[in-house]
Amino acid sequence: MGHTPRRTSRKRSQLAGRAIAASAALLLGVGGMVAVNVYANAEESTDPPPSSTRSGEQTPGLSTISCPDVGTQLSDVPDSAREDVDQQLADLDSQITAAYEQYADAENTAEAEAVLDPLEEQRLPVIEDIGSAIDEAGGQPPDGLDDMATCTVGAADGTGEQQAPEEWQDGNKQLGDAGDGQQLPPDGGGQNGNGPNADDFVDINNVQPNVDPPNLRGGGSDGTFTTECGKNENGKFNPDNVIVAPGVSNGAHHMHDYVGNQANDAFASDDDLANGDTSCRNQGDKSTYYWPVLRLQNGQDENDANADGGGKDQNIGKIQTPAAVTLKFVGNPVSKVVEMPRFLRIITGDAKALTNGDANANASWSCTGFEDRQLKDKYPICPDGSKVVRTFNFQSCWDGQNTDSANHRTHVAFADQESGACPQGFQAIPQLVQRIVYDVPPGPGFAVDSFPEQLHKAGTDHGDFINVFDDQLMARVADCINSGSNCN
Repeated sequence: MGHTPRRTSRKRSQLAGRAIAASAALLLGVGGMVAVNVYANAEESTDPPPSSTRSGEQTPGLSTISCPDVGTQLSDVPDSAREDVDQQLADLDSQITAAYEQYADAENTAEAEAVLDPLEEQRLPVIEDIGSAIDEAGGQPPDGLDDMATCTVGAADGTGEQQAPEEWQDGNKQLGDAGDGQQLPPDGGGQNGNGPNADDFVDINNVQPNVDPPNLRGGGSDGTFTTECGKNENGKFNPDNVIVAPGVSNGAHHMHDYVGNQANDAFASDDDLANGDTSCRNQGDKSTYYWPVLRLQNGQDENDANADGGGKDQNIGKIQTPAAVTLKFVGNPVSKVVEMPRFLRIITGDAKALTNGDANANASWSCTGFEDRQLKDKYPICPDGSKVVRTFNFQSCWDGQNTDSANHRTHVAFADQESGACPQGFQAIPQLVQRIVYDVPPGPGFAVDSFPEQLHKAGTDHGDFINVFDDQLMARVADCINSGSNCN
């Protein structure tokens, strides 16, 4: 790839940040403070987005913008370039968010697709900056990086064939005629037309049992360690993501729940986390655990209705405090586990799964009493007396060297689903299993926060974790798991 002289993207970001900060405010959220600002990035996927359409083709179900996920392709980013590249990736996501807002307001196909060329013109110099930053730091930019500037518009299911559900025809705003006799889909759903819709929900009674964990074998580790860190009763929220967008406010473009470490925001260093307070009962666990908030779609605004990460990013509705949160570390069916390194970062799931595809999607939705039935891309409709359950099974294999990687993926891996063994060159670590329970009204009417263009789909759910156990406690975690004990 040929590189143009490196542009001053950092300076552009700083100037934009100062302008936004002048009008930013601290908003009182549900029991806590929400810091607001702008910029974006997200957990990444390794697959390119599904094919869609460019101007000139007829697409009956236009509903979102899909752009290649540049961050997933960056396997070789020298440490000296990481901060700059993270800022530039955040700029790319902010561009998509702004373009999606114009797209969602379009009255016809021509207006909707007219956002694509300006978006490509904005993306190209930033992508060139990323390649130059990697090159100048001694890394190797991936081939074809410049080609990732082009975005598409298409149906929410990635096929170009999605039709508007019948139940949207009444009571929700309809988009105008496309000019060729075609109707663009209505922007119905719970988030002011940004989703979800009725097709995103499934009655859990109609789902067949589908959970079949690997059997424990000789040499395996079947102990557990449970850490109690509360349910975010104190209301710590922000729309940052210190793993993929350090130093970038509103790096997630959606609000996160936090339990554990109370120092976590976009600007938290490892030292800040090590010295931060924790909501965990065992003060030796200062790890940070966070995930997108879940909101009721009942027409009531939250206090972040006019804030970045909230209403400004199409995330509306009352934030729900979980009824229960369980943070459990488990073993490996075929081997002992080694201690996690301190400050190991793990992301599970993909916040952009709608447009990236499901290669890294890892959402699991169910209902209490039905947890042998897990949904990956739908929300559950639970019967009376049953509660909604989100489960995150984190990657449980580590490369033995790195606490993070350029795309925040390749330093950890999942064990083989059938055998339970780690890939060659990886070793088993305690597997974090997060179980989050909500007492919400039965039926459709809730959704997780998401990037605006991801339409609040259930499959975009994801969780983040930074290990800040002290060494003594982490040794105890491994000992409990390897000895078959159940500790907390």
